[in-house]
Amino acid sequence: MSDDLDSLPPTPVTSALGDRIRTLTSQLRQERDVQIKATSRLLGAAAQIAVNHDRLIDQVVEMAEADLEPQTQLHPTEPYTGDRLKQQFTSFKEAKAHFNVKANSWDTLAAKLNEPAAAASPPKATSQDVVGQRLDAIEQELQLLRNDLNQVLHALAAVVEKRS
Repeated sequence: MSDDLDSLPPTPVTSALGDRIRTLTSQLRQERDVQIKATSRLLGAAAQIAVNHDRLIDQVVEMAEADLEPQTQLHPTEPYTGDRLKQQFTSFKEAKAHFNVKANSWDTLAAKLNEPAAAASPPKATSQDVVGQRLDAIEQELQLLRNDLNQVLHALAAVVEKRS
């Protein structure tokens, strides 16, 4: 009996139903393609965010290491002396500014630098400039991350809108 049905010519009802199924199938394929493209863009944006995040972490680590280096260098194996400071710096004023210490002579400066409290603080003027520059660079990276996140959110909103 099923052979009898297959041999019958298509009726308008079955051809209309077939056309509708083909149309729905085509629409589903198009939606699938849109979703694949959107997912691909989202994954690409997420990968870029991860790369930027890793780069930002590396910069913070470098900054922390750079801040720790001067502190370890301030604890010399030999104590400071006036003669050593004279060899290291071109002027007494430069030496005082470098260590941010008030003193009246090279020997007084050396004595103050050899005190435990003075040795714990890094030179303020130069380290603040470096820290400021690095913080500016990190802030720029954060702006890039925000832009990337906004792109991901817009792509996600487009996917949600097309699904609705």
